[in-house]
Amino acid sequence: MMHRAALLIGGNQGDRHSLLLQATDLIRQRIGSVALLSSIHETEPWGDFEIQNSESEIQNFLNQALVVDTLLSPHDLLHEALAIEHTLGRRRPASTFHSPLSTRKYSSRPIDIDIIFYDHAIISTPDLTVPHPRMHLRRFVLEPLAEVLPDYVHPVLGKSVAEMLAEPTQWVTGTQAGVSTPAHHASTNPEPPQGVAGTE
Repeated sequence: MMHRAALLIGGNQGDRHSLLLQATDLIRQRIGSVALLSSIHETEPWGDFEIQNSESEIQNFLNQALVVDTLLSPHDLLHEALAIEHTLGRRRPASTFHSPLSTRKYSSRPIDIDIIFYDHAIISTPDLTVPHPRMHLRRFVLEPLAEVLPDYVHPVLGKSVAEMLAEPTQWVTGTQAGVSTPAHHASTNPEPPQGVAGTE
């Protein structure tokens, strides 16, 4: 059975544009066909960031939303997303998967792939929460997502993506609020369905 998932990809290390392209290609190969693709947005780092030894400063992120048609289950999709991150150089500390969101420290990364929506499912397991638990607070998620799924209604909050984006008072405030600006135009010619090229 085919499912539709919304993903957000982004990163702030290395060749950011190239890594987004590579991530999109690997998503096509390992997860499913990309039905919709937003523009690329450049955003300030969000959350409590720590500067790593190799960094003199924290670079801005490039973020992009994708709508993917997939045969994978939610947890298989998560497995493939993590495998793609690893292929592209992401090394997640073990604490990433278990730290409460309210106390988590964030760090720079070459690529990040988040599952924002999966059909209209509500999932809460130790390793996966869908819809993404903080997507409605993150403008850098809502802006690209609104380009591709403005009318999608959040299955928990009962608001569309466009409605959530129109409520700026709920966003995190401060210099790390994730305010974004378009860096490239949205794709006006989404690729035709390509199916799943493999789940190894």
